[in-house]
Amino acid sequence: MNNYEHRKSKTIISLKNKDGSPASKASVRAKLINHEFLFGAGAFDILAYLNVEDESFKEKLIPRVERWEDLFNYGTLPFYWGRYEPEEGKTGKDGMIKAVEHLRGLGASVKGHPLCWHTVCADWLLKYPIEEIMKRQLDRITRDVGDFKGKIGLWDVINETAIMPIFDKYDNAVTRLCNHYGRIPLIKAVFDAARQADPDAVLLINDFNTSEDYAQIIEEALDAGVPIDVIGIQSHQHQGYWGAEKLNTVLERFSRFGLPIHFTENTLISGELMPPEIEDLNDYHNDNWQSLPEYEERQKREVEEMYSILFAHPLVKAITAWDLADGMWLNAPSGLIRKDGSPKPAYNRLTELIKGEWSTDVSTVTDENGCFVLDGFKGDYDLIVNGSTYSVKNSDDTKECTVIL
Repeated sequence: MNNYEHRKSKTIISLKNKDGSPASKASVRAKLINHEFLFGAGAFDILAYLNVEDESFKEKLIPRVERWEDLFNYGTLPFYWGRYEPEEGKTGKDGMIKAVEHLRGLGASVKGHPLCWHTVCADWLLKYPIEEIMKRQLDRITRDVGDFKGKIGLWDVINETAIMPIFDKYDNAVTRLCNHYGRIPLIKAVFDAARQADPDAVLLINDFNTSEDYAQIIEEALDAGVPIDVIGIQSHQHQGYWGAEKLNTVLERFSRFGLPIHFTENTLISGELMPPEIEDLNDYHNDNWQSLPEYEERQKREVEEMYSILFAHPLVKAITAWDLADGMWLNAPSGLIRKDGSPKPAYNRLTELIKGEWSTDVSTVTDENGCFVLDGFKGDYDLIVNGSTYSVKNSDDTKECTVIL
């Protein structure tokens, strides 16, 4: 049985009338409207919806956007250098700002992904000598983090460093940097640039390699003074669900650092699984990879177990479903919703957990001093008193709160 008590807090709420007198014996409803925990999904469809000119395509995206908005409070937006700046000096900043502002308007936190990665890198960098590539990499981080300071609060600073120096599918500027300067010096340089650009940002290292190799990289980076705030764990499970045993092994391996853990890219399949002999998931091609009812039930069970284990772990602070809808990365049936935007059983079950079993909605009456104890899941609450709504926070940092009616 999972224990979620560490996800809850108690705040003494004091209601006062405008004249300062206590609002005693007042009927109050307290409803959680936004979890402190980050329940996320890739926000690629939102970015597309806000910027696409094709009205028919935009219409098709509406159900996806609505499903995102109904459930999640945390969105990842793509800053792949080769797409964000396909031509040197010409970025997708304007379109990205629309998406960021839209998400923030929903009360959602936003993460940029990633600032440094050997894949989807800008090809135009290859014309420069190595010292100039490094300068432009750091300048890129300074520019983009600076552009979105105060708007994007989290960044995947560097992605997949375990494979980075030996990546050989094609030449790219970042693998060149990694081999020339060394993996740890590169990690430190990009983190330092991000920290200087926004001292308040939450900075992540991120990888699909969940072995001791990745843990060793983190250990060496921390020893070198790299300001890692969060350990990012990718969990693309196209070849089958990890299961509770592996999940707990991974959690134990990375808990030793005492840092928050984010499951940054989670996928579980509702179709036939990718063959186990495939080493690089990108090498598998299936143009007719379908979501099937019997596998959708399997996906629901796996999503429920995995999220329950992660939500129960005190160091896990975020889970991101990478593909909101089917047919995105690798054309896989890896979404929580189908291509047409209709919800799968996994989406519905996750809604029941996030909005129901892991939520708080209580009614009470204040005492003679106008006080009551809000005891529930951490996050932002609406207090409804006499038909009016007031906003309060319930967290470990808010032991007492006064509301003037």
